[in-house]
Amino acid sequence: MSLKPLVFVAMPFGVKESDRIAIDFDSIYSNGIKPSISESNKNLDIIRADEERMGGFIHGPMYERLLLSEIVIADLTLANANVFYELGIRHCAKPKSTILIFSHDTRLPFDVSPLRAIPYTLEDGELKKENAQQLKEEIQKRINEALEDESAKDSPLFQFIKDFPGVNLTPDQTESFHSRLFHIDGIREKLKLSRIKPKLEAISEIKAIEDELGDFQVASHEILLDLLLSYRDIESWEDMIRVVEYFPSSIKESIQIQEQLALALNRRNQDNDRERAISMLDSVISQFGPSSETLGILGRIYKDKFVEMDKLKGRERAKGPLKKAIRTYKEGFITDPRDYYPGINALTLMLVENSDQSKEDFKKLEPLVEFAIERQGGGQSKSYWVQATALELAILKQDWNTATENLGEIMSDNHSLMKRKTTANNFEFILEQYKSQGISTVRLEEIILELKEEA
Repeated sequence: MSLKPLVFVAMPFGVKESDRIAIDFDSIYSNGIKPSISESNKNLDIIRADEERMGGFIHGPMYERLLLSEIVIADLTLANANVFYELGIRHCAKPKSTILIFSHDTRLPFDVSPLRAIPYTLEDGELKKENAQQLKEEIQKRINEALEDESAKDSPLFQFIKDFPGVNLTPDQTESFHSRLFHIDGIREKLKLSRIKPKLEAISEIKAIEDELGDFQVASHEILLDLLLSYRDIESWEDMIRVVEYFPSSIKESIQIQEQLALALNRRNQDNDRERAISMLDSVISQFGPSSETLGILGRIYKDKFVEMDKLKGRERAKGPLKKAIRTYKEGFITDPRDYYPGINALTLMLVENSDQSKEDFKKLEPLVEFAIERQGGGQSKSYWVQATALELAILKQDWNTATENLGEIMSDNHSLMKRKTTANNFEFILEQYKSQGISTVRLEEIILELKEEA
């Protein structure tokens, strides 16, 4: 069987922040990279790495793609350490066919600046169609070179070291890789389609896919993670907890799996689930150090404990978990001031505590969180959750003019009703606190109603 040459694209998904500009990498892929492959006169397959869903512990699949793909396109715009590590592996393995691209606004590190990289021009963080043609033509030119010119070398090692061996795998290994890769890709696509179904139907379809996987000990690690995240996306907490028990120990103890399991235990909240989740996250922090992600999940657990205790036993008895939630969220934001999620939650709970100390802390933290949100685009961001967080901050500051503007941005972008209802439910928590503190809630009630309106 003759295999099509495979083009592996290593680049971020969605909107990411770089030098205070929110960059839509999906527009770069859709308008520049993908058309360069589909419109070329070459018969090629293309696959794009979803690093965010694959997780940091899954090195095997990434190595396979870097070593066995005929062509690799790598975006260097974010100057990410992982990308340069992957680029080093590729340059050690293959003499040619590594195509580098980057935004014109990016200053590449000294060691890679001499490499032949293709710059592209962004407008408001997007690769507009009128700017995409040059990128498409340059990529197609490099692909033709890679496939047709045996002497073309883009790896510095192969250029400077005569007879550098590289990595040469047998045709059987290559064919096995291609077959397994597209099998995995097909399963991931089925999981993706299942997640958008109504919950009961989605659970049934995902469980059927789970049965197809067979023995988890020999299943692809990236598929196991995608299975877990699929159950998370449809809020099937029981299934998340169940499948992790059967995961190989090599991934079960990883940071990401431990975080996701703790999240599921907190949301299920049976018996001592929350205490078990807290113990797991404390262990992760002890072993690997604090991160905004781990502390953000831990802060959510303490917040949920506070809300539950506040309803059952009153505010005085609930002060303990409230203070822990504030401290944990605040530490998460300090650990990574770019991550607005723990920061906005700390501010919300400082409002709830409503003590002299929390008011002072609010004043100090608020401008830092606002800066983090603005770096992601603020109320004009292309990301719904950044927009919603900017609206939440305006509500916390009781800046109703800015809140009205941010709400207008959200409502004009046709975001899903589910996302808007999730935000409205969160704002109802703030509404209760405003009422208890005698703060006018008229405008906030209007915002909540508008978010819940059917399109």
